[in-house]
Amino acid sequence: MDALAEFHRMAGEVRNWGRWGESDELGTLNLLNEEHVRRGAAAVRRGAVFSLGMDFGSASPQGALDFRPKPVHLMTVDGGDESQYAAYGAKWAKNAAAGQIAGFFSASPFRFNDDVIIMPLQASTQWDALAHAYYDGQLYNGFPAASVTSAGAFHCGIDKVDVKGVTARGVLIDIARYRGVDYLAPGNDVTPDELDDALRLQGTTIEPGDIVLVRTGWVAKFWETGDPMEPSSGLSWRCAAWLHDKQVAAVAADNVMVESLESGVEGMFLPLHLLTLREMGMMLGEFWDLENLSADCDADKIYEFQLAAPPLRVTGGVGSPVNPIAIK
Repeated sequence: MDALAEFHRMAGEVRNWGRWGESDELGTLNLLNEEHVRRGAAAVRRGAVFSLGMDFGSASPQGALDFRPKPVHLMTVDGGDESQYAAYGAKWAKNAAAGQIAGFFSASPFRFNDDVIIMPLQASTQWDALAHAYYDGQLYNGFPAASVTSAGAFHCGIDKVDVKGVTARGVLIDIARYRGVDYLAPGNDVTPDELDDALRLQGTTIEPGDIVLVRTGWVAKFWETGDPMEPSSGLSWRCAAWLHDKQVAAVAADNVMVESLESGVEGMFLPLHLLTLREMGMMLGEFWDLENLSADCDADKIYEFQLAAPPLRVTGGVGSPVNPIAIK
């Protein structure tokens, strides 16, 4: 069977459409319930906290794609404005903001700073919403792709995730350490058998409702080169069946796309995205910094933790920045 035919066969096998009802827009997050939240909390032994988020700024790990530029951070009020607003603000009738701020500054000793950020929702550490990827005109659960308009995603947007909060037991699978390399070079995608073997060596098992984090070592390589499109390997598209069989609630990795740019399926770009987001209804996390967590897990040989990674409630968003927290 050629890879494209195998892809379509696997798509049918892992498809969760209708599994949680015809109107479902949560997908595999339905696997999370109070029991799974408690199980995540029970994984906390020491109270050690690890931030898994990367910076949002000019050094952020994105920007190679013209339609996804780096964040632009602007100050709207800052400390240098105090003397200028005092001198000119109240007299500048054509600038309402200046007059308003001058009024604040003249009323009392209170001073403040304000800022704004302009950036893609899929900048730096992020979740892909189920509405992010599709083919043949359909999103997850058969919703029409045309329901994502210039106003946002009517179906399967990131705002639908709010009811779950994305808090669960997390499990790190450290593939880079398993292979004994600093990072996974291109052309060496992770297979389902490797995931099983790495878990066995770590002494860890995957339980239904877990969120799986896969370390490829990409972040450390990015720190060396500063290249936001630093090539690497990721999960093979065949890992979709593994994620489905293990009943994983979501999967995230430390690289650009969870999978690699080398598709492995002729005529199909990012096949794992399509199998997870569109067929399974499984969110993908990208650009997660797993370096400190990995070192700690290697030191104490405990690869489970409580994971809290709620996205922003962006109405109709097809992705969201996130600062995930792992607690051991």
